[in-house]
Order: sequence, then structure tokens, then C-alpha cells
Amino acid sequence: MNVPEPRPRGAILVVPCYNEAGRLDRGAFLRAVEGTPWLSLIFVDDGSTDETSTVLIELAEASDAISWIALEQNRGKAEAVRIGLLAALERQPGQIGYWDADLSTPLDTVAGFRALLVRREDVDWVLGSRVRLLGRRIARRPLRHYLGRVFATCASVALGMPVYDTQCGAKLFRVTDDLAALLEEEFISGFAFDVELLARLVDTDGRERASSRIVEFPLKSWRDVPGSKLNVRAALRAFIGLFRIRSRYGR
Repeated sequence: MNVPEPRPRGAILVVPCYNEAGRLDRGAFLRAVEGTPWLSLIFVDDGSTDETSTVLIELAEASDAISWIALEQNRGKAEAVRIGLLAALERQPGQIGYWDADLSTPLDTVAGFRALLVRREDVDWVLGSRVRLLGRRIARRPLRHYLGRVFATCASVALGMPVYDTQCGAKLFRVTDDLAALLEEEFISGFAFDVELLARLVDTDGRERASSRIVEFPLKSWRDVPGSKLNVRAALRAFIGLFRIRSRYGR
């Protein structure tokens, strides 16, 4: 694992990876950190069996703003993200978040997330939201779109807050005293951990205060990248996870 010195009070994004060697856009990641002096990346190799580790070593050697963590066995995206976020917190940045490795959300979007957190001290969480509006390029396969809308509606009901898109893999958080506490325990739902993280915030702060700390950020661009691991079976497991979350955290 390569662990460079953090960029002072900047943002650290965690990028979970499982067999992503063929999809990692090395140039895009390098351009992002070279052109953004406040941004660092922590990749988490979740027990990949392909050449992902080789790609991550090359990226870490190419930039001091990139580091990586290797998990000996596959533990799932939820745990990879949680481990990465805890590692990011140890470096005491101003903001931390996570981003999908396939860059379905372009990396330059994180600047808008961070600007919102800097501008609004009352906001602590910024969630990417794939809203199909005129003038925006949100390209989702029909099956993914409709499954996503049904799941988001169920998640909104379970949480008791009108969140539009819980599953977008682009999120940024202000580093606060209570953020580490929300990440202490492993998630009980691997496929719906985004919802569980929100449920933990509601459980800690209460629904009204939790809702006031969150802003959904409508993305200007998002695209389905070939090779996505989302399918009907994964969606079913996500719904089962949602039921478990509701049973544990529901009031």
C-alpha cells in the first residue's frame, strides 16, 4: 500500500475496485489529480483476480496524490468503501467521499460538490442525483432506470425522507466529528449500503436534522459504462438489504 502525505485540508475520494483492470481510465484519474491541487484518491482493490493491482501500482507510482489499499479477499463494495473512508479520515482532509471506478460520473463533477460544501456551512453531505432533465446528459439503460426508480421510491419510504437517488456512486461528505462513528460497524447490506449510511445518520441525528444536512446534486452528465455488475439478481439482493435496513433502523 502506498500512502503519500495528504494534500492540506483537501478532498479525498475513495474508489472501490473489483476486477476493474479493463475499465480503469488511467489518464482520466491522473489528469484529475494533476489539474486539481486539493484532490487525492485512495483506490481499494477488493480482492481482484485480474490485473487491477498492477494498474493501481502504476497509478500510485505516477502521482503522489494517489494511493491504494489491497484487500486479501473480496469483501464487497460496501466494505471496500467503508475501509477506504476510514483510511481517508486518518489523513484529516476537509472532505471525503467515494466515486465509482468506471467514472460513470465524470471526475470533474467533484469540484461542484466541494464548492457547495465550502459555500454552505449548513450542508455536510452532497449526493449525486441522476435526474433526467433537458440540457443534461443522463444516459441509463431502461432496465437500470426503472429498477432504480422503484428502488429509490422504496428507499425514500423506508428512510422517511424524499431522497431521489440513493444509489448514485458519487458522494462527498464534510469531515465532521460524527462521521467516523457512522462508519465504525460493517454494513449489514452490501448492495444497499448507501441507504444504510443514510439510515445511520437519521438514527443518530433524527430525520429532520439529518435531512437538513443533505443536498442532492443533479448531475450534468452520467452514462452507463459496459461491464457494470448491476443486474436483476443484484437488484433483488438490494431490495432484501433494504428490508433488513428498515427492520434494524426503522422507527
